Amino acid sequence: MRRENVLVGALVFVALIAGAGYSVCAQEIGKFVPIPTNSDADHALTEINAATDPTQKLALIDKFAASAQGDMAIVADDQYVNYYIGVKNYDKAMEYGEKLFALDPDNLADGVNMVRAAQGKGDINKMYSYGEKTAQILQRYKDKPAPEGKTQEVWDTQKAQTLQDVHETVTYVQQLLFDAAYRTTDGVKRAGLLVRFAQLFPDSPFATQALGVAAASYRQTQNTAKMLEVANGILAKDADNLGMLLLLADYYSEKGEQLDKAESFAKKSVSLLGAAKKPDGVTEEQWKQQSGLQKGLALSALGQVNIQKKNNAEAVENFKAGAPLLKSDEGSYARNQYRLGFALLNLKRVPEAKAAFTDAASVNSPYKALAQEKLKGLPATAAAAKKS
Repeated sequence: MRRENVLVGALVFVALIAGAGYSVCAQEIGKFVPIPTNSDADHALTEINAATDPTQKLALIDKFAASAQGDMAIVADDQYVNYYIGVKNYDKAMEYGEKLFALDPDNLADGVNMVRAAQGKGDINKMYSYGEKTAQILQRYKDKPAPEGKTQEVWDTQKAQTLQDVHETVTYVQQLLFDAAYRTTDGVKRAGLLVRFAQLFPDSPFATQALGVAAASYRQTQNTAKMLEVANGILAKDADNLGMLLLLADYYSEKGEQLDKAESFAKKSVSLLGAAKKPDGVTEEQWKQQSGLQKGLALSALGQVNIQKKNNAEAVENFKAGAPLLKSDEGSYARNQYRLGFALLNLKRVPEAKAAFTDAASVNSPYKALAQEKLKGLPATAAAAKKS
C-alpha cells in the first residue's frame, strides 16, 4: 500500500465564507490554522503546490517560511516535511517534523509523516517511536473533554466523525508498522515489536494477527513462557482463534504436555476449518492450499497426541490423512512422516515404517538426518519383530 499524500500536516483550509475572509472545514486532529482567502499566505501556498521543479519548490517554501508568523510556522514546517519526504531526504524530513511537533504536539499528520520518513530511512526503532507518538495523539484526542460552550453530545458526535475521517490514514500507518515488524528477521526483536504494536493499537485490524505472529516467533526463539502468555491471552479473548489453537495443539503435543488440551485444540481446529469460508482477496487455489496445510498441521498434532496416549492405530490414521495436506511445507511434511514411522514401528509394521522414514529423509528438513539414522536401525528392528 502506497500513499504519497497521506494528509496535510497543518490544518490548512482555503474556502471563501460569506461575510468572513477565513476558511472552514471538518475539524481534524491538530491545531487549526486558518488561511485568509486571497492573503499572501494563500497565494504563496498555491504557488508552492503548483511548482513541479524541486529546486524551485524549496526556494518558494524558504521564502514562505521566512515571513511566517505565529501558527503560520506550523504550515511552513509541514511544507518542509512533505517536501523532504518527496525528495527522499528523510533526515531533513524528521528534523522539520520534530520542529512541527514542538509547535503542535497533537499534530496527527506529522506523526504519520514521521513514521513514513523513518520507514524510508529504514529505521524501525524510529518508526516505532513515532508510531507510539501517533498512538498517544489519537488517545489524547479520544480523551479530550468537550470545549467550553459545546455540549458533550455534540462533542462526542464531532469526535466520532473526525475519527472516522482519519480512519484510513490511521490504518495506513498501522499497516506500515505491522509490515515493518513482520519483516524483521531477528525473531526476538520481531516478537517484541509485534507485541508493542498490539499494545499501541489494540483496536487495529492487525492487532490479533500481530500477537499471533509474536507468539509463533516466541516459540521459534524458545521463549516458551512468552509464547504461552501471548497465545493464551489471545484465546481468552477469541476462543476460536485458529492460529493460536494450532500453535498450542502443536506445542503441547510435541512436548507431551497437557495432552487433553492439545487434543481438544487440534479437533476444534479441524472443525473450524471445515466450516471456514474463503476470505476476500484470496484465490480458490490459495485458500485450498492454506486451509489444507492448517488441517494437516492439526491432524499431525492429533496423531502425536495419539502416540503419547499409546493409541498408535489412530495415530497412523491421522498422520496418513495429514500427509498429502502438508506436502507444500517440507518441514511439516517430514516431521509428520517421521512421527508416522514411529507409530508404525510401535505397531510392528516395519516395512511401512521404513517407507515413512524414507519419505521423511527425502526432503531437506531437520528430520532428514534423524530419519536416516532410524533407517539404519530398521534391519535389527525387523529381526526383533520376526522373533516376537
